[in-house]
Order: sequence, then structure tokens, then C-alpha cells
Amino acid sequence: MSALLETTDALHDQMLALGRAARAAAAELATMPGPSKDQALRAAAASIRARKAEIQAANDADVAAAGERLAGPMVERLTLNDARIEAMAKGLEDIADFPDPIGSVMAEWTRPNGLTIQRVRVPLGVIGIIYESRPNVTADAGGLCLKSGNAAILRGGSESIRSSRVIADCLADGLRAAGLPEAAIQLVPTTDRAAVGHMLTMRGLVDVIVPRGGKSLIERISEESRVPVIKHLDGNNTVYVDAGADLEKARKVVMNAKMRRTSVCGAAETLLVDRKVADRMLPVLVKDLLDAGCAVRGDEVAQAADPRVTPVVPEDWDTEYLDAVIACGVVDGVDAAVAHVNRHGSHHTDAIVTEDPAAAERFLNRVDSAIVLWNASTQFADGGEFGMGAEIGISTDKFHARGPVGAEQLTSYKYVVRGDGQTRP
Repeated sequence: MSALLETTDALHDQMLALGRAARAAAAELATMPGPSKDQALRAAAASIRARKAEIQAANDADVAAAGERLAGPMVERLTLNDARIEAMAKGLEDIADFPDPIGSVMAEWTRPNGLTIQRVRVPLGVIGIIYESRPNVTADAGGLCLKSGNAAILRGGSESIRSSRVIADCLADGLRAAGLPEAAIQLVPTTDRAAVGHMLTMRGLVDVIVPRGGKSLIERISEESRVPVIKHLDGNNTVYVDAGADLEKARKVVMNAKMRRTSVCGAAETLLVDRKVADRMLPVLVKDLLDAGCAVRGDEVAQAADPRVTPVVPEDWDTEYLDAVIACGVVDGVDAAVAHVNRHGSHHTDAIVTEDPAAAERFLNRVDSAIVLWNASTQFADGGEFGMGAEIGISTDKFHARGPVGAEQLTSYKYVVRGDGQTRP
């Protein structure tokens, strides 16, 4: 037997062991009282704060090891600091503060024969989360799975492995403090890419896969997985400035949507302006972006607005830059904007800026995206900003979950029927 085959067999056995342990832990978590889960989450938050220096040292090593292999936006996603470490801890506490979704009655009714029927929320079971670069996903995903009564198998990117290991240890500290099974949250210990392939075939042990990363990762998992997938696709998001927009409001929204953090999936990648107001608004909006260090790739009208604008090419309309770059052009009204978004966007998050309620409602109703906004930045595409505590990602699927995937979206339901000896005629 070759060394490669031996390694593959060993990895396969290791992944099966993780799956079996997670399945056993999920059975315990399914009926675990909410206070026990919340105790674990708060203890994990305390551990993150206590081990802040250790987390930072591990992250510094990850960033240094990445060197020039990662582009600027990916390094930005990888990097932790005091504020981001505290945000991880606070996020776990926020998750703990939310009501326990498990066991809640979603609907209840009584049939004429006396049967009482309830639709009750239950965990999905074992969730495999596959993600790149962002070590904070380790805390967010582990915490949300625990809150929703699911066991989690976390497979982070190789570039963040040191950071993720320490954060996973903090989650284990929380589980031990609450007397919960440590296998409830497991981090795949290897950076071998073959581990992902094994996870995608573990039907019966893993109930759902949640990928969070670049387009190539999502496409690979969607094509290869034998386990159901909740997809988090790229955020090719648009801000449309309508003829009825307030210019100062549009300036604030556009600048924040593009430049607050260019590397997040909620960042705007396209700016569209109604042709009726392009002469007045486009030069101002484009100048704001260019002066802030954003490259603008525009159509002929946008190029005429500022000599620093470079020509847009067809591929730009379909590109998630995750960088200080934006595609810009004019359209003939709200219907043309909707058509452009539905054709070129990724159905993630899109916004309209206008003071015209009719135009806003037309855009909100007709754009086929998980999140649509009126007079607000696309960077609000975040479970925390939605009041959900945290999220695993923004789902662009239409089945099971769409939009921010929080604790409630990581559940299913069953029907509980109570009778008194009824039989069917």
C-alpha cells in the first residue's frame, strides 16, 4: 500500500471518528435545556477574553505565515485585533441572550376528531461548516450551532489554523464548564484539503454542510457534496441611486456601502445612477469614491464625470472585487436597475436610494435577492445588525434558509400529535 493511500485511509478514519462523536453529542444536545447551553456560551466568551494574548499571538503567526500568498482583502479578513477578539466574545454572549429556539411551538391546532397537532422546532443535527481565512467564524459558527442544539464540525482554512485552534479551545473550555459533551464543537485538526472531500460524503453522520468562502469553494462543495448544502455565495451587490434620491443621503450610503470594509460580502461592487440625475449626482458620487482611494470602472457617462474613471468591461458587472474597486454606470430608471441587478448580481444584497416610495417599493418587490434595502448601506447585511446575535453566513439559497443564517435558521421542525385513542376510519 502506498504512503498516499495510507494517509488517505488514516484521514478517512479520523473524519469518521469526528462524525460519530458529533452524532453522539448531537443526540445529547437535542434535549439539553437552554440554560446549560447559555452557560457554555458565556463561559466560552470569558475564556476568549482570558486568552486574548494567546489568540493574538496565534493570529500574528497566521498572518506572518500567510506572507504574500494572500491578497490584501484576504489578509484583512484573517487579521484579528483587540476589537475583533472582543467582538467574538460579545457575539457569544449575544447568542446566549437570545431565546432558545429548540422546543418552541411554531403552530398549533386541534382537528375535529380531537387530535391536537403542534409544529415544534428541533435541531438539524450535525452541521459541517467549511470556511476560509476568517478565524472569527470559528466562534460564531460554534456558538450558533450550540445555541440551536446542533453539534458542529468546523473546518477552517489552513491560513487561519493557529487562530482557529485557540478559539476552538476556548469553546471547549465553555463546554466543559457547563458539563456539555466536548464533541459538540470539534475543529478538524488537519489542514489537508482532502478532509473537505471526506466531510462532503459523510451522509448519516453530517446532516448539512454550510460553506463560507470564495466562489470556487462554494461551487466545489455544491457540485461534490452528497450532504445537503446551505450556500453562501459571493456578494456582488449593487447600490442604485434613483432619480428621486437625496444627494447627501446618497453620498453617505454609497461611501459606506463600498468603503467601510471592502473585503466583506456585504460591500457594494456596483453603483448605478438614474440617467435623469446623472449630470448632477454622478460627478459627486464618483469624486467621493476616487478621493477615498477607490478605483472606479465606468461606462461612457461615468468616464465623462471624472477623468480618473477607467473604462468598464462586461466582466466587471459580474465581479465581486472584495477590494477598493467599483463598477459604475447609468440606467434608465428603476426597472432598468432591477433588470441589471437580477441579471448581473449574485442575489445577495442590493439597495436603492430614493425619496420616492413608489420607486422604492418597486425595487424592493422586484429585485430577487436575499436582502434588499431602501436608503441604507448594503453593509448592514449581517446577522448581528439584524438583531440575530451572529450569523454563519448570508444564504443565497431559496430553500431552508435565505439571508442571514442565525440560530433559528439552523433548525428544522417536527409535528407532535396528541390524541386520546383516536383511530382513522
